[in-house]
Formats: sequence, C-alpha cells, structure tokens
Amino acid sequence: MPPKKPFASKFKIQLKAGAATPAPPVGPVLGQHGINIQAFCQEFNDKTQEQKAEGLTIPVICYVFEDKSFQLEFKTPPASVLIKKELGIQKGSGKPNTEKIGKITRKQLENVATKKMVDLNANDMDAAVRIIAGTAKRMGLDPEIN
Repeated sequence: MPPKKPFASKFKIQLKAGAATPAPPVGPVLGQHGINIQAFCQEFNDKTQEQKAEGLTIPVICYVFEDKSFQLEFKTPPASVLIKKELGIQKGSGKPNTEKIGKITRKQLENVATKKMVDLNANDMDAAVRIIAGTAKRMGLDPEIN
C-alpha cells in the first residue's frame, strides 16, 4: 500500500528473501537515494525471513521521504519464480517457441495464480490463470488451460 504522506522518490528492487546486504546492487541503489543502507537491509531481511528457506526472489517498492526515512511495500515473487518452484525446474527454455521443456496443468496454474492474485490485474481466477499461462508459455512450457 503506497504511503499516506508525500514521498520524494521511489524505486523498485528485487532481492533474494532474507539476503539483503550493503554490497552491490543494493548499496549503490540505496546510496543514490540517501537511505540508511543498514536500516534497509535489516528491515528487508526481518520481513522476508520466513521466505528465505524457499529461496524466493522478493520484489519491493521503496518509498523515500524528504527526511530520508523510507517505507517498504513488498510484492509477491515474480510469476516465473513461482512457476519454477511449482514444477521443481531450474530454468525455462532458451528458445520457448521451438523447444518446449514440459507441461503445466490447470491445477498448477491455479496454485501459482492463487499466490500471485494480490498483484495481478485480474478480476477472477480464470483471468489470473490466463495471465500465469502466458508467463509459462514464454518459459517454454505447454499450459493446459481447459
């Protein structure tokens, strides 16, 4: 949820859950906005600790205020990360149009869509499944939408 008070700037960054460190790419991004790097890393790591074991990548929007304080808005992991976790695969196809790496069932698409629903622009489960199926197709999977 965006902050109620006006913010000076905002940026998005994706980091492994519970693994934010002052080293690049985090340090330089935070430094150019004047944020306390250690405070950011501490807050990010504390709030993503439970997802650390799963090795998920967590996108976060950081709102920076005039006094250099900040507020974090956590998003759900990218659909491709959730699909890889659901199917237990390492990566998608390098040539998704010609080299298919497998199939993904309607049930698996629904599992991913349920986790991702809060960040999707979809009114119902069918629309959400179609969005996730598009991502799966771009990864070289053959989605079973019916």
